[in-house]
Amino acid sequence: MKNMNKLLIGSLVIIVVFVGGFFALNSYVYEEKQGPKADDYKDAEFVIEGERVKLGGDARYFGNELFVDLNDDGREDVVFLVTHEPGGSGTFFYVVATLNTEGGYIGSDGYLLGDRIAPQNINVSPNPRHVNVIVANYADRKEGEPMTAQPLVGKSAYLKLDPEYMQWGIVVPDFEGESR
Repeated sequence: MKNMNKLLIGSLVIIVVFVGGFFALNSYVYEEKQGPKADDYKDAEFVIEGERVKLGGDARYFGNELFVDLNDDGREDVVFLVTHEPGGSGTFFYVVATLNTEGGYIGSDGYLLGDRIAPQNINVSPNPRHVNVIVANYADRKEGEPMTAQPLVGKSAYLKLDPEYMQWGIVVPDFEGESR
C-alpha cells in the first residue's frame, strides 16, 4: 500500500511537471510568433519581405494613420503606411498595423501596395459585412506603363489582419459567397 501511494504521488508530480512545461512552452511559442512588444506604435517591429525591421534606415514611417480596433479587444490599434527603400530607385509602400496590447504594441507583417505609387488614404470598409476590414486607397500606373509614368489609376486594397499570426489577408470587396 505504501509503495502504491509513492507511485501515485510520483505519477502526479510527473503529470504536473509535463502540464506546466506544456503551458510554459506554449506561452513562449505564442510570444515568439507575435514578436517583441513596444511602448509606442512607431517603435514596433514589422516584417517586410520576410525580415523583421524597425522604422529608420531602409524602412520609414510614411503616415496615413487609421486608429481602429482591429481585434475587438476594446483597444485602439493603428494602421499606417511605411516605405521601404532597400537600394536602387524603388520606393515600396507597405500597409502595416500595430495591435495595442496590455504589454505594448505588436507590429504586423507588411502588405505591399506597390513601387512608386501615390498613396491616398486608409479607411474602414463601409460594407457592413466587412468586420474589421480596412481599405488602403492609392494611385498606380496603367498596366505596361514605365515606372517613370505618373500614377493615375485609382486602386484599393481591402485587407483584414489575422491578429494571431499578424498577417494581412485580402478581402474581395463584392464577394457574394458565404459571409463566414
